[in-house]
Amino acid sequence: MQLVDTHVHINFDDFAQDLDELAQRWRNNGLVHLIHSCVEPQEFESIKAIADRFPEVSFSVGLHPLSADQWKPGETDKLILSLAKSDTRVVAIGETGLDFYKAENKEQQKEALVAQLRIAHQLDIPVIIHCREAALDLKNVLKEFFGSVGSLRGVMHCWGGTPQETDWFLDLGFYISFSGVITFKNAQLIQQSAQRVPYDRLLVETDCPFLAPVPKRGKRNEPSYVFHVAECLAQLRQVQLEDLARQTTENAQALFRFVHT
Repeated sequence: MQLVDTHVHINFDDFAQDLDELAQRWRNNGLVHLIHSCVEPQEFESIKAIADRFPEVSFSVGLHPLSADQWKPGETDKLILSLAKSDTRVVAIGETGLDFYKAENKEQQKEALVAQLRIAHQLDIPVIIHCREAALDLKNVLKEFFGSVGSLRGVMHCWGGTPQETDWFLDLGFYISFSGVITFKNAQLIQQSAQRVPYDRLLVETDCPFLAPVPKRGKRNEPSYVFHVAECLAQLRQVQLEDLARQTTENAQALFRFVHT
């Protein structure tokens, strides 16, 4: 069985002491590739160092909406574009998006998002989208971008939206990625969303070190735990785990077009 964890943050200090043991566990659990997400361009060198160390790691570059106060028009976008073009292991822009939970800088977030969408469109690589408490605004921004600039590929990462919101982004052609949240008892709406995503647009992730799935909830999350996400999704969709693992791995390859190691 092979799996791809499509969203990790293993450059965080949480993993500084045991990266080799971490890699051994993810390999033992069938992971053949990881997509390392980026929350701000300053992380790029540390992420690249991890990819140098573990050849099954590809990565993105971008600015997270919760860091949008760092956005400098004409400067941050040029930096992200330059970094994205500097390494063939960059397979996406992001994570970007909108996070309106306690946000006061909504317009700044939108400005940073649109600029990063333009970079992804220019380079013909997907965008990794973070969305919290902002689905309607995000849908409107994307629809306007698609109408004025053009469509692009992307994934709604760590998806926590309702079935209706899920349909919005499916209609725009996005992949939908589920994390350990789907294993939580109070996640009925997310579980309903997971059952309606077309099989060829379904992805799995950990978003580690956050949101460890049941039965690891409350612990530091890690890539090997994506197995539990896949297992839960297979049960929800009433398919064999091996089939779901194979399909989500094919989907990750189709979206990110990473080079197999």
